[in-house]
Amino acid sequence: MFSDIEIAQQARMKPAKEIAKKIGIRENELELYGNYKAKVSLDILKRVQNRPPGKYVLVTAITPTPLGEGKTVTTIGLGMSLNKLKKTITCIRQPSLGPVFGIKGGAAGGGYSQVVPMEDFNLHFTGDIHAIGLAHNLAAAFLDNHIFKKNKLKIDTDKISWRRVVDISDRYLRNVKVGLGTKDDGIPRDSGFDITVASEVMAILALADNLSDLRKRISHIVMAQTLDGKPVTTEDIKVAGAMTVLLKDAIKPTLIQTLENTPVLVHAGPFANIAHGNSSIIADRIALRLADFVVTEAGFGADCGAEKFFDIKCRISGLVPNAVVLVCSIRALKMHSGKFNVVAGKPLEEGLVKENLQALEEGFCNLKKHIENMKAFGVPVVVAVNKFTTDTQKEIDLIIRKSKEAGADDCVLSEVWLKGSEGGMDLARAVIKAAEKKSDFKFLYPLDIPIKEKIRTIATKIYGAKDVEYAPEAEKQISDFTRLGFNKMPICMAKTHLSLSHDPTLKGRPEGFILPIREVRASVGAGFLYPLCGQMRTMPGLPTHPAGEEVDIDENGKVRGLF
Repeated sequence: MFSDIEIAQQARMKPAKEIAKKIGIRENELELYGNYKAKVSLDILKRVQNRPPGKYVLVTAITPTPLGEGKTVTTIGLGMSLNKLKKTITCIRQPSLGPVFGIKGGAAGGGYSQVVPMEDFNLHFTGDIHAIGLAHNLAAAFLDNHIFKKNKLKIDTDKISWRRVVDISDRYLRNVKVGLGTKDDGIPRDSGFDITVASEVMAILALADNLSDLRKRISHIVMAQTLDGKPVTTEDIKVAGAMTVLLKDAIKPTLIQTLENTPVLVHAGPFANIAHGNSSIIADRIALRLADFVVTEAGFGADCGAEKFFDIKCRISGLVPNAVVLVCSIRALKMHSGKFNVVAGKPLEEGLVKENLQALEEGFCNLKKHIENMKAFGVPVVVAVNKFTTDTQKEIDLIIRKSKEAGADDCVLSEVWLKGSEGGMDLARAVIKAAEKKSDFKFLYPLDIPIKEKIRTIATKIYGAKDVEYAPEAEKQISDFTRLGFNKMPICMAKTHLSLSHDPTLKGRPEGFILPIREVRASVGAGFLYPLCGQMRTMPGLPTHPAGEEVDIDENGKVRGLF
């Protein structure tokens, strides 16, 4: 078996212009980045806005192991399989360089279910994330410069919430002191860095309707407070316009393709354990007017990306999903029995790769909870069992039976990693059937209830918590945000993706726990509040052996070792 990058480098790609033509994108609506990548002009939305929309399918997953369970593999493979039956476009996020060089490696899928060009996709791509980082840090520089130049707005330096960003995992930058040196080097204060994909600018890009909406949302970003408690925005320090200019190309989705030349729109890349974890509304809207089916992906488990897809992205976009695909793996469900640990970089324990029906049955509680959660939103649910070579037929049959008993509309084996579209045809047919069913979509909570009630609803109904407790800082922030009128926004919980709870060591279906909220931040431009649960960090660190150790380039310029 070839490695992922070897498979990708053997792909027979078609020119981006040819991929675009197949789905009805005109040449004058493309901005080429070489032969195989092209930005899509937003002008296309005016031309296609009156067409009936296609079916809207979300791919999410159970609580994963640190290795991931094949959600992106399934997303890309399902798009390829559906495209053999219906015209289909897949919409996914751009990967951050943090995970690419950290634990997980690339995010282009795997095996025979990948997007290409794989190296470009994982490394810089069309520069959107860098543009977001520049816009974010430009605002930080303007803010500090305003304070240095006599501080006319009377900004309280103890109430600056705007940190800087960089798109690598670097724990040494979590907490820093800026302004050190002589008096000409600035005013010293404590600050820190987040990873770029956690930036509010990234969240805004994914939620904006168009360029003018992007400009408006950026102008609403709250960076600090004045000494008398008033919010200080990017508009107040006169940087919102320049930030938007830096994003004038980043607002356009990028068209690429799969190994089987199925069209893919890539746009934005917010993390799902920190931000809302979904690709852009703009890309989805374009795709829905061009295709019969649109497959999009929400990051991490359904308790993270899918809940935020429904309660934030769908609320802002007005788009309603027709079906959900819930990806699981047998090894992850065995882990959720609590009998085994999965550690990145170490061989899997024997019990995870040998038939173990008892552990599988005990760990099924995690999948059952996710099925219940997705059904609570009123959308049909199809479980996809992402097959690994060590899975046995008895194990697969057990999951299929129990998933249907738990309320899933269907449960289907997916072999897209090994077989490409051929391995996902049963899944594609099940999704088409599910998407034809009547959807009774509903939000988890209304916006006009208090902040704490919204947080408690998510904690108790989605995570299974008994209650919520707040650190003094979080209590004060909630009071401040209510006073400032930010209490009508949806909630974007920042928590670990490795458990339904806030504690990554609690596997399966934790119950009776108290969810701790240590801090609440306001992303006013994006339009949500995000509470930080437990020890959740907005800047990851590198593992003992980062994936980047294996990445290199040969004398012919060919990339090696990229996932």
